[in-house]
Amino acid sequence: MNFIIKILVTGLVVLVGAYMLPGVWVSGFGTALVVALVLAFMNALVKPVLILLTIPVTILTLGLFLLVINAAIILFTDFLISGFEVEGFWWALVYSLLLSALMWVAEGLTGTKD
Repeated sequence: MNFIIKILVTGLVVLVGAYMLPGVWVSGFGTALVVALVLAFMNALVKPVLILLTIPVTILTLGLFLLVINAAIILFTDFLISGFEVEGFWWALVYSLLLSALMWVAEGLTGTKD
């Protein structure tokens, strides 16, 4: 049940974040829920592999390369879902930072923090 609530909250945050940034577009709440599911899958399975493969670069950049990994995940999600559009790398980077901040606030308000 907690997973369903977290996906619903993430879908809402995806929609609000797209509304706040002109370089990101989501066609509706249904698409935002699909984006939330794909992001959950990517963060659970793909992100740890990417982090493991890029440990030397992450160490050299003092962890800032993790922001690039987050932006790449957003861009790959854009590639997979037709109703979700991100205009470029920099918008994906800003959107990933905004999603993180909004999720932090939403998790605090709803109590869905793991």
